Amino acid sequence: MCGITGWIDWNEDLTKHADTMLKMTETLELRGPDASGTWLSRHCAFGHRRLSVIDPANGAQPMIRPLRSSEDQDGVVVYNGELYNALELRKELEERGYRFRTTCDTEVLLLAYIEWGPECVEKFNGIFAFAIWRTDEEKLFMARDRLGVKPLFYRLEEGRLLFGSEPKAILAHPGVPAEVDAEGLAELFVIGPARTPGHGVWRGFRELLPGHCLTYTRDGTQTHAYWKLESRPHEDDVEATARKIGELLTDTLERQLVSDVPVCTLLSGGLDSSALTALAVRYYDRNGQGQIHTFSVDYVDNDKNFLAHDFQPNSDAPWIERMSRHLDTAHHPVQFDTPELVDALETAVLAKDMPGMADIDASLYLFCREIKKGATVAISGEAADEIFGGYPWFHREDALKAETFPWSLSAGLRAGLLSPELREMLRPEQYLSDRYAEAVAEAPRLTGEDQTRTLMRRMSYLNITRFMPTLLDRKDRMSMAVGLEVRVPYCDHRLVDYVWNIPWEIKTAGSREKGILRQALEGVLPHDVLYRKKSPYPKTHNPNYLSAVRARLLERLDDPSSPLLPLIDAISIRELAAATDAHSHLPWFGQLMSGPQLFAYLLQMDFWLRHYKVRIVS
Repeated sequence: MCGITGWIDWNEDLTKHADTMLKMTETLELRGPDASGTWLSRHCAFGHRRLSVIDPANGAQPMIRPLRSSEDQDGVVVYNGELYNALELRKELEERGYRFRTTCDTEVLLLAYIEWGPECVEKFNGIFAFAIWRTDEEKLFMARDRLGVKPLFYRLEEGRLLFGSEPKAILAHPGVPAEVDAEGLAELFVIGPARTPGHGVWRGFRELLPGHCLTYTRDGTQTHAYWKLESRPHEDDVEATARKIGELLTDTLERQLVSDVPVCTLLSGGLDSSALTALAVRYYDRNGQGQIHTFSVDYVDNDKNFLAHDFQPNSDAPWIERMSRHLDTAHHPVQFDTPELVDALETAVLAKDMPGMADIDASLYLFCREIKKGATVAISGEAADEIFGGYPWFHREDALKAETFPWSLSAGLRAGLLSPELREMLRPEQYLSDRYAEAVAEAPRLTGEDQTRTLMRRMSYLNITRFMPTLLDRKDRMSMAVGLEVRVPYCDHRLVDYVWNIPWEIKTAGSREKGILRQALEGVLPHDVLYRKKSPYPKTHNPNYLSAVRARLLERLDDPSSPLLPLIDAISIRELAAATDAHSHLPWFGQLMSGPQLFAYLLQMDFWLRHYKVRIVS
């Protein structure tokens, strides 16, 4: 995994701008702590920061290879990601006459493009964001993996395109102001911490959509989708479906365990992470690779303050110990206290270049920082709930019929926290309604489906394309901010393709959420773990955290220089702060962000506006 950035400009000689390219590249140092490289030509400049995972000695980037059609012209690549079918592609390319200089997948990717052109992406199994420059045609080609696990932002203006793994690389260009317009503010205050697909929040920024390619030449820009969810009849019965899921998940996980550096798994004691850990242990045992290391996260005094509810029915700790003992893993429990979480709120903003999931982000950053001390690659269970329908809102009538995103049920509350001027500018409830209508209109339907199947397919689409990216974005930024690569097997596109079309009554086989996944894992997990009710990523329940972020926010509201004040209704927020206690449940965003996270989000917003010196433009 790495950080990439680039600058294509038809009006400048970029060989004269080495300092700027280096500055853009070095903003991504945390993503790639092992090596740095730049490449400049007249109209294209690339920068790369490397986290060495495969072939550390020989995989330096930007990587250059001669084009097959023109030996005196080159293809140049900067690449962030991992190809899990690199060995198969390498063999196919060797049969076509290519000779490899390294064992890294960067060379496989570049030669695949040289051989197959833009169609190469259809052959890739992995997570990736990359850019390739053809010197003969003066053409930039960029692509992003099918589910959007790896980020890729860009800014296009007359005669110039800038791109980067994170907005900070683009913001480092002297010609790019740190500005946000009304639509960006709507993303932050109405949609945030989620984002509308493709939206970059910063004025003029876009994010290349998952499963999309972009081509940039002197004639302009073209984008197209090379992959999308397609609805078709599901023909397998329950037993065949469970068997297929088991085969796909096993193959996917084993591909993702390949690495030249230490690998671990994240273990919560829930279905998703326990399954991946169990399959990893089987693979390690079969190949004589020894004991696998597992990591878990918890918080000081959570055992004393845990409050069970529909989204978080029980604590993880006993289940983590159960699975670690059962699988004989080398387990590493990690625990944080309130001061660490509060202090890390600002670090999390710097990792994302915008406010995020507050302490949910901050704790993940701290967790990844601890994991990095013992491993470079981690296996995580993200996306299983979105793909298999595990969240409570898949099973609640009010959420299914809410005519809005089920994680954004408090639109009126959020709108009431904004200043009258900002409410007038953003029209928050209309903005949310429009984004929801766009999402529903995109969802691919299947002719002949009954009302229930259609409704559940729509809910699945909203989760896969709108909620899941929020968690993937969070996982990428917080892990890469400490140079940790996190792999997410449930995002394998073959698995997602297959599960997308499984009818709801089969997905809930046995009248249980994710019933078909549980059936697929019979014999892999102990029965009690296999049928444990879902519990999400843990957050702190310590009342000290609420007290700390509330007090700090009130201090900011007392500061007349706070850039947050013109954007909010300070009186309403003070009233809300006074009325919120440790037992209050404020459904601000999703299943994890309640009152304390709202106050922390506003703290992050204040810090973001100050630190980045954000200018708001009309």
